[in-house]
Amino acid sequence: MSLNHVRPWRNIYRRKSRQIHVGNVPVGGDAPITVQTMTNTDTTDVKATIEQIQRAVDVGVDIVRVSTPDAASTAALKEIVKESTVPIVADIHFHYKRAIEAAEAGAACLRINPGNIGDESRVKEVIKAAKDHGCSIRIGVNAGSLEKHLLDKYAEPCPEAMVESGLDHIKILEDNDFHEFKISCKASDVFLAAAAYQ
Repeated sequence: MSLNHVRPWRNIYRRKSRQIHVGNVPVGGDAPITVQTMTNTDTTDVKATIEQIQRAVDVGVDIVRVSTPDAASTAALKEIVKESTVPIVADIHFHYKRAIEAAEAGAACLRINPGNIGDESRVKEVIKAAKDHGCSIRIGVNAGSLEKHLLDKYAEPCPEAMVESGLDHIKILEDNDFHEFKISCKASDVFLAAAAYQ
């Protein structure tokens, strides 16, 4: 009995994309699909964070993202990066200076949210730090925190607003000769996220 009607997407064909690096791990292009997780520890608890990263590595994780909401977290990042055997992505919350501090601390990648990272001048400072320290950037579009001008334009989170947010930030990066970036779209409504990717 064929299961095509139940699992029409059982065959996955990857679209060719540009390859970047997160530390020493290739992402995109012809690289194998990587597994990434995020810690749920308080990043300032360096011992607990390193232990959780190691447990993730032991089960096959390639890249780990850690939360960096404040200066204490980015200060702890230096030791975490030193102890980790996999690249660390710094998840930036609201303040662009955390991204700069994370780059200086050795993060392999900076996850920025277009909806709360700040204006273009702040993004340019993040780009400079990423270039200076060999970081890639993940543009993490989030339907729950889109830029005000996009919410004014579209009235609510929608695929078009998410795509426009991502494309606007891609343009900023490319206009500043930065190409080591990837993009993600996130929404609590899985259909909204899927539509944005399509």
